[in-house]
This record gives sequence, C-alpha cells and structure tokens, in this order.
Amino acid sequence: MLPYVFPVFQESAYHCVTIALTTNKEIFPMSLRNQITVRILLISLCILFIGGSMGIWQARKAVSKEVDSSIHLALQLIKIGIGTTKIHKTDWMFRLSSLEQTRHLKIQLKKPSGEIINITHQAKPDNENETPPDWFINLVVSDYPTAEYQIKTFSNHVLILLIQANPMDEIAEVWDESLSFFTTLLLLVLLTFLSVHLVFDKTLSAIHSIVDHLKGIEKGEYQNKLPDFSTQEYGDIATAVNHMTDVLDSTQQQNRALTQHSLEIQEEERRRLSQELHDEFGQSLTAIKVMAVTAAHEKADTKKITGSIVKICDHLMTVVRSMMKQLHPLILTELGLKATLEDMVNQWEDRHTPMSFNLNCDDAVDMLNRTIVIQIFRVIQESLTNIVRHANASHVTINIEIKSNPDVLVLSITDDGKGCDLDKIPSGFGLLGMEERIKLLGGSFKIQSQVNQGTQINAQLPLSCHNLVKP
Repeated sequence: MLPYVFPVFQESAYHCVTIALTTNKEIFPMSLRNQITVRILLISLCILFIGGSMGIWQARKAVSKEVDSSIHLALQLIKIGIGTTKIHKTDWMFRLSSLEQTRHLKIQLKKPSGEIINITHQAKPDNENETPPDWFINLVVSDYPTAEYQIKTFSNHVLILLIQANPMDEIAEVWDESLSFFTTLLLLVLLTFLSVHLVFDKTLSAIHSIVDHLKGIEKGEYQNKLPDFSTQEYGDIATAVNHMTDVLDSTQQQNRALTQHSLEIQEEERRRLSQELHDEFGQSLTAIKVMAVTAAHEKADTKKITGSIVKICDHLMTVVRSMMKQLHPLILTELGLKATLEDMVNQWEDRHTPMSFNLNCDDAVDMLNRTIVIQIFRVIQESLTNIVRHANASHVTINIEIKSNPDVLVLSITDDGKGCDLDKIPSGFGLLGMEERIKLLGGSFKIQSQVNQGTQINAQLPLSCHNLVKP
C-alpha cells in the first residue's frame, strides 16, 4: 500500500506549496534564491519520501519472504527427518532448536492435554537500543500463517507441532539496513542541495553583476564594462552588453557632436543674417533717409532722387528674396515638393554643366504634409551638395516612389562617382544629419558605396495616415 500512498501525498504537497507561492507572490515577492530553495527542499522531501516508502516496502517484502522461507524449510525438515521414522523426543527437539534457520520461527509442541512446550526461544539483541521502533515494526510486520504438523513419539503419543513466525530478528536486521540506506540517501540529498546552491550562488552573483551594470547604463555610465565570466552563457551576455554599451556610448557622442554642430550652424546663420541686415538694410535705409531729407529742399532734383530710391528698394527686395530662399524655399510651400526638386535640379545643372541630373518623382509626393516634405527636401539638398563637392560624378539619379501595402516612401540617390570605403572614413555631420532626419520620421537610412563604383543612398519612410494628408 505504501508505494501507492506517495503519489497522492506528493501531488497534494506540491499543490499546497504552489498555491502558497502563487497566493503570496504579489504580496511578498520571492527572490530567485528563495524560490530555488523552496523548490529544492520540496524535491528533496519528495525524494526522501519516495526512498523511505520504497525502503519500507522492500523491508516488508524481505521480512515476509524470509519468514515464509523459514516456515517452509522447517516443515520440509520435519517431514524428512521426523515424518519417516520415530525419533526420541530429546533428540529431535535438540536438532530443531539448534537450526539457524529457526531463528525466524517460534516452534512449540502441543500435547494432547493442551500443554504447550517451547522448543525455540526469541532471540534478543545484545543492546536494547538496537530494537526497531514500534512504528517501523508496525509498518513492516504483516499477518503470517501458523503451520501445524502431527508427529508420533516412540511411546506412540500424538503431538502437534506448532510453527509460528517470529520475525523480530529479521526486522532488526532490516532496520539496520534501512538506517544505512536512509543515512546514505540523506547525505546524497544534502550534497545535491549544497552543490546546487553553490552553482546558483555563482549564477546569482553573475546576475547581480549584470543588473548593476545595466543600472549604470541607465544612468549613462558607459565606461564601465562587465568582466569575463567563466560560464559561457554569461560570458556571451557580458560580451553582448559590453558591445551594446560601446554602441550607446558612440551614439551618444555622435548625438552630442551633432547637437553641438547644429547649434554652431544656428549661431553662424544668425550671425550671417545679422551681418547682411546690417550691411544691406542698414546702408540702404540710411541712403533712403538721406535722399528723403535731400528731396525736402526746394532745389533738389526730385526725379533723380526718386529713381535712386526705387533702385535701392529693388536691391533690398532682391536681398530679401535671397535670404528667404536660404531660410526656406517659398516654392516648396507654394508649388510642392516635386516642383521644388525640379527647380533645384535645374539650378545644379546650370552651375555644373558637365554633370547630368535625372529626377524621377511620383506626383503623390505633393499630398504629403509639410513635416515630411521639408525633411525629404533637406536630405536631397544635402546629398546633392556632398556629391558635387566630393564624388566627382558625371551622372546623378534621384528616385522618389510611394508604395502601397504597406504605405512607404522610398528614396534613392545614386551617383557614378569615385565612391569610398565606408569602414575607413568617419561619418561627417552631413551624413549624420541626413540619418537623423530620416530616423526622426520613423524611417530607415542606409548608404552603400565601393571605391570607384559610386555611392547610393537609400531611405524608407512609413507613411501613416497623418503623413498622407496635406494640411
């Protein structure tokens, strides 16, 4: 019965612990160490219970088998030695009591009058402390049959030989063996528990180190590196985290440099505008004021003065248009992206006659909102500037295509210039600026180039609903 009791107990205990852990995990969150300890303890108890159940079952089986064998042997000896001939009473009683196999039996003679004569005596252990406990005896002992055999003496008296089981000495032996087994099993469980804890101590130490390093990354501490771990898996994690830290550090430095460069460009633009306003507008307005004062005199040549003022105003209008075009092309707002790009390409061709420019642009780009339009325009403007300055190309192709399912804008700018090795040249602020513009819109930016094989810039922008509608 015992082996069948264990699965029910194991399942109940496991469910109780699981329910307790599930109920309290939100109120009292357990650390990984405590969770592992609880589970190992539960498994260890299950192993001990399985081992104990199997040990008791084997002990019960061994005692029963030994007792049955002793009873059967005693009956066979009686049948062979006594059943065929009549033996003197003291002779065969001495022979039965001297048999080693009868130590598991209680052999008695029953006279016709009902008197009981003991032939064997129960063996008592030398040390009373070696007697198995009662609970162990109750688990091991089972119901054993009593054998009866009739014999005749020389005086033709009929006696009944009673053979009963006396398994106490066998139970004592089984108890000693069980103690040894339980002790060995307990030591193995303790060693396993200790070994697992040592391994998890090392594992948890690595985890804490990684977590502390990630907290440092969150604070911007990119200079600290994870050490090399002896475990391969944690070594791979450390390598990946260190590589991520290097990339974040490099990206942060690039962003800072790009921000600084943008601020410098902004200040330079303001300085230039201030200089132009001072040089052009200040001098022109001063001249107009002087002419107005002169025109107030009676002898002033009003017609000449008026013509000079008109010329100065025309010059100021030209300067204003130039400044406005540099700040933001009005044609982009008035006529759309396609017309603006066509105008820009024509200007580049006029200024650089040997180069040819080919523009392929979908009409649907004019339906995009101003945010994406201005970014695309600036990326193309910066790309053409780089090509003219550095590529030494003879032909440039610009393709802008809007695809559906999914809705994306695909931009490619290709030249047949001298190209470059991207791994050997640092990324300039122009390239970083273009990449940031595309990524701010949720797109992807990629540059492909080989020496003497030109350069190709590819960008893709996802077009959400708010990007498709022109405000």
